[in-house]
Order: sequence, then structure tokens, then C-alpha cells
Amino acid sequence: MFDDRQREFRVVVNHEEQYSIWPSDRDLPAGWRASGHVGSKEDCLGHIDEVWTDMRPLSLRRATAENATRS
Repeated sequence: MFDDRQREFRVVVNHEEQYSIWPSDRDLPAGWRASGHVGSKEDCLGHIDEVWTDMRPLSLRRATAENATRS
């Protein structure tokens, strides 16, 4: 078991622009890319709180915008 207080994490993003954190010493899981932010678990989660302001997946945001232009 790891002590997350001692571990470094990175913020990761998937193709739907959904955010998560991942241990920086591990390979990224398939479908995720590093956002560039690295730090403690708390720091990374705080960063996500600041930048992920619209929790809807990218595909839903695009569909909503497309429907709005058709109306």
C-alpha cells in the first residue's frame, strides 16, 4: 500500500476532456494524456477543481452547442 501523502501525481485528461490523477512514476493508462501539472495528490486535485469547470464530456458539450445553433 502506498502513502499518497509521500507520492507525486500528475493530472491526466482523456479524449472527452475529463480529468483525473495518476501516479507520476507509472505509465499512463490507455486513452489518457498528461496535462502537464504534477504535484501532491491534494495539489493535483486542487488544480482539477480550478480547470475542470464544465463536467460534461466533450461530446455532450459539442452536441449541445450544435443543437443550439440549429434552433
